[in-house]
Amino acid sequence: MKVIPTKLDGLLIVEPDVYGDHRGFFMESYHRLKMAEQGIDIAFVQDNHSLSKDVGVLRGLHYQLNPRAQTKLIRVVSGAIYDVAVDIRKSSATFGQWIGVVLSEENKRQLLVPQGFAHGFCTIQPQTQVLYKVDEYYSPENDRGILWSDPAIGIDWPTSHPILSDKDGKHPLLKDADINF
Repeated sequence: MKVIPTKLDGLLIVEPDVYGDHRGFFMESYHRLKMAEQGIDIAFVQDNHSLSKDVGVLRGLHYQLNPRAQTKLIRVVSGAIYDVAVDIRKSSATFGQWIGVVLSEENKRQLLVPQGFAHGFCTIQPQTQVLYKVDEYYSPENDRGILWSDPAIGIDWPTSHPILSDKDGKHPLLKDADINF
């Protein structure tokens, strides 16, 4: 497995070893000991699975407040997404900055999004299925979000007319968001 740091401290791209032949492929999408050898020692407690039927479905930007903040390990098993993480750690030198990475069925990359980041993605292929592990259970009372189109963040999404949930269309701007990181 290869772990690639990004310009945002703690945000990592994980490339698993993939073994392919004429039958298809095999890979370990998660191996706790191998991850720990790479400095990633996280006890995941829940797996989530989403299906987005259309291109342009945008989910996010989501996070949970402390003490229920979540680290996420995201991967795509069918289709492709433009995956985004925004640093919302107030004391961070990169507060408000973001990284975007294409995760797809083909490239098999994963994104490790630590606590203190808002996360979202936009589908770039139809029938996209996303799986992600989290290290804290979903907590409705700690669930928060930031508006996907906040001009202060300036994310270059692959669509200007996303398909949103009602909730995701009403999140506050970063400057008005409830943040305790």
